[in-house]
Amino acid sequence: MEKRELTCICCPLGCQLTVQIDENIVQNISGYTCNRGRIYAEKEVTNPTRIVTSTVRVIGGEKPQVSVKTKEDIPKSKIFDVVRALKYIEIEAPVKIGDIIEEDIAGTGVAIVVTSNNCDCNIR
Repeated sequence: MEKRELTCICCPLGCQLTVQIDENIVQNISGYTCNRGRIYAEKEVTNPTRIVTSTVRVIGGEKPQVSVKTKEDIPKSKIFDVVRALKYIEIEAPVKIGDIIEEDIAGTGVAIVVTSNNCDCNIR
């Protein structure tokens, strides 16, 4: 039986989790103080996912780039595919928070969302 030690990232408590796995099946989880920690631990050892944050180029904007992120978490194994795809995306200004600039990045089924303004949008 394999034993993995994790630090929960679901809240500021940072619980120290211990997960016991046998043949890729979770047998026991300990150390969590809430149900979110238990769910996180199981997911992290069986199907880890991440939110990707990056930037893309902006044509005609106040700045040459704007920050973006995946709208949802993606499989950890697809991170480099997403980052490579973002490298080739250029968008035209105006760009504002919440704009979706790609509906399905790198075949993940997840959208890319703008996380900052890059225009004179008078948004506060």
